[in-house]
This record gives sequence, structure tokens and C-alpha cells, in this order.
Amino acid sequence: MPDLILGNSNKRFSGVTSTLLQVLSREQNLASVVVFGRTNPDITIPVWGWRRTLAYLKKNRNNPPVFHARRNDEMIQALILRFLSRAKMKIVFTSTAQRSHTRFSRWLMSRMDRVITTCEAAATYLREHREPDHIIPHGIDTSRYSPSETSGEEQLRALGIAGKRAVGIFGRVRPSKGVDILVEAMIPVLQEFEDVVLVVVGECLPKDESYQRKLQETLRTSGLEDRSLFLGKQPFERLPDLFRAMSVVAALSRSEGFGLTVLEAMASGVPVVTSEAGAWKEVVRQEVDGLVCPTGDSEQVRAALFQLLQDPGLAREMGASGRARILSHYTIEREAEELTSYLLSLRDGRAPSRCR
Repeated sequence: MPDLILGNSNKRFSGVTSTLLQVLSREQNLASVVVFGRTNPDITIPVWGWRRTLAYLKKNRNNPPVFHARRNDEMIQALILRFLSRAKMKIVFTSTAQRSHTRFSRWLMSRMDRVITTCEAAATYLREHREPDHIIPHGIDTSRYSPSETSGEEQLRALGIAGKRAVGIFGRVRPSKGVDILVEAMIPVLQEFEDVVLVVVGECLPKDESYQRKLQETLRTSGLEDRSLFLGKQPFERLPDLFRAMSVVAALSRSEGFGLTVLEAMASGVPVVTSEAGAWKEVVRQEVDGLVCPTGDSEQVRAALFQLLQDPGLAREMGASGRARILSHYTIEREAEELTSYLLSLRDGRAPSRCR
């Protein structure tokens, strides 16, 4: 008998999917959970489709699970399930968007029993039409993402990457992720530091292939093609090794929901250079855990990279501070416990606090 139904409407692995999987690994120890919608190789609990979910809700109209949605599609699915089953099912939506919501999204959220968000930046956009009911920041698995005891050069060699130090960027290769901002900033960096390589980790969809080709041509024209690696989509299990092998991780999105890559880098003991997108201004303590640059400013990014690469001691200090920051505020255990407790309080009829 499930306590919670977690929506998963997208078959493609994304940041939302990553969040679902990481929280799910802890939630299933705190409550009885099923996933509704798409399956995934990393989902180890039951995945229910329409027929089974409707049948269950009809049999348990007065005591149904709570449905947790993270996408618009999942809000729609939950509303349809509730309508067809006539169950008294509570629906909770997590909003991470940092932009004004469309009229349709606002309408969907108005039908939710609760809307929660993950950071103050996203809450600001919610407040254009409603106050968030709760703020629960994301967390990550700090045992999975952890510092290495070997040198960066040894780690890179083990991964088949030539170079003593690497600056990495993780995520889809597309304009919104700001990979072009990093490429522009890295040209003088690579020219100055001959032991440094650029590593781009992430899938490039067909619609963005011309964007990636342009980036590669820019590096080729600068004579830096052999020190710039576009690794494409990597297996989920390989990502921790890639993170901890970096000397610096850049996250330069022009827009972002929350942005787990920064947390993953910090947990790995790696200093970060970020834009002001997502929750990064809240997560990263400036000049303590890393350096936050104005969004879209390649010159500031270049200066930040020079600062960290010129002073390895400073980079190590920031990496250690970042790890401590994640351990104290952004663990997956904290997120799962707070989220599960909040969702179960709705099912049990307890009144959760209005906002964190």
C-alpha cells in the first residue's frame, strides 16, 4: 500500500530525473513509494501505469497516496487520475523555474493542494501569483560525490584524459547552459596554462549539433582542439569520477531551475565558478566555496579561472569549504527526510508549517 506516488513523465534523463532518482533512493526507506509513468534503469521500485494506478485509487478513494509532481505533464496526469478515480488524493507540485510562469502553468498550480519550491530565487517567481507553501532545497549523495585521495593528474589518466589539470562543465550542450561562455573564457586560459585541458560532459541533441560544431571550430581555429574534449553523454555511474578529477568545475547557465552540478562538484571537493543562475548565489559562498560571476560575463569567468588555476592552494581551500557546505546544508538525506515528512503530513491530516 503506497504512501506516495512520484510522477516521472519524461523518458529522457534530465536534471529532474536525476533529482527524482537521488531522492527516491532515500525516500523508499522512509515511506512506501511507487513511481507513476516512465521507467528508468536506475528505478528499483515498482513503476505503475494508468490501469494499475486508477484501479488502486478507486479501491482507496478515502485514503489514497499523495501524488508528487515535478513537471507540468505530471500535474496534468495527477489531475486526470484524481478526476477519473474520484479519490481524495492530495497533489503536491515542486516548482523550480526561475522565470515568470505561463498562464497555463499558473492554472495548473492553482489546482494543486500544495506548491513547494527549492530556493528563494524560484520562490520570487512563484510570488508573482502565489506564496509557496514550503521551501525544501535539493540535496545530493555525499558518499557518491566525494573527494579523491589521488591527484587530479592520476584521476584524469585513469579516465583516459591527457592533461595534468582539467576545467570541466557538465550538462546538456546547448546555449542555455552557457558552454559558449566557458569556451570563450577558456581560450586565453588554455594558452596560458599548458597543463590544463577543457572537458565538456553532456549530451548534445540533434537540434544543438550546429551549436557544438561552432564551439569546436572556435577551439580549432585557436589551435586548442587537442586540449578540448567533448565527451558527450556519460553513464550515470561514471559521473562522480569525472567530477572529482576536475581542478575546477564551471556552471555558467543563462537560466537554471536549481542546478545540481554545482552541488555535485562541491561535494567532490572541487572549487566552482558559476553564473548567478539557479540557486547558485544561495549555495556558493563567494570567495569561500568558489566564485560567482555575473551571468553571461565571459571576462569575469576568465578572471575567476585564472585566479583558481594560478593559486592551487586557494583552490584546495575552496574545494574543502564547498564540501563542508554541502555536508552541513545540502545532503540528500536532509532533502528526503524533509520532503517525505512534508508529503506524509498532508496524507495524515497534520498541518505542515507554511514556509521554511
